[in-house]
Amino acid sequence: MNARVVGLIAVVFPFAASAQTSGPDSVAIRVLPNEQQIAGAVSPAPEDMRSGATVLGYTPERKLTRLRAGTNDLICLADDPARPGFHAACYHRALEPFMARGRALRARGLNPDQVDSLRLKEVKNRRLTMPTRPTALYQLSAPADSVDAGTGTARGARALHVMYIPYATEKSTGLSGKPIKGPWLMDAGLPWAHIMYTP
Repeated sequence: MNARVVGLIAVVFPFAASAQTSGPDSVAIRVLPNEQQIAGAVSPAPEDMRSGATVLGYTPERKLTRLRAGTNDLICLADDPARPGFHAACYHRALEPFMARGRALRARGLNPDQVDSLRLKEVKNRRLTMPTRPTALYQLSAPADSVDAGTGTARGARALHVMYIPYATEKSTGLSGKPIKGPWLMDAGLPWAHIMYTP
């Protein structure tokens, strides 16, 4: 899935044990304790990579921060408590400049087309670095009511696996550029071209 979709789709968790803060519309937002955020954040990753992943999550004030330093190349992003539904994603650290820039631009209120346009310009100007080799991303999404209050993980979450291959095209990969049931190529020819696959 592309970065604007992989970006932060998440949920308001109605758990009494969670910390509260106020959102932009003065709606109470509950942020899970760090342990539960970490468990949910790493849940999309292959099991053998979860314990070594760096985890980014949220403070009670809903500021994104590093909850855990990692020992491998995976970065996992916890569910954003201010957004509907559950969404967690793990990706290779080489994608972090691209992902972080997207988060920063969306925080400024830019729409997906503006975010992509600015990032493309910055890649061309060499102000934003992209991976030079294939890099993976794993994500899970689910409705908010599927989240286990005790663990922070979502039951029956839908998985999506993504392989970023800079500038890949239908011709270079032999993949369809349109959504199909099997692997297909999204954003062909762009620095963030990627293969989408729903296992």
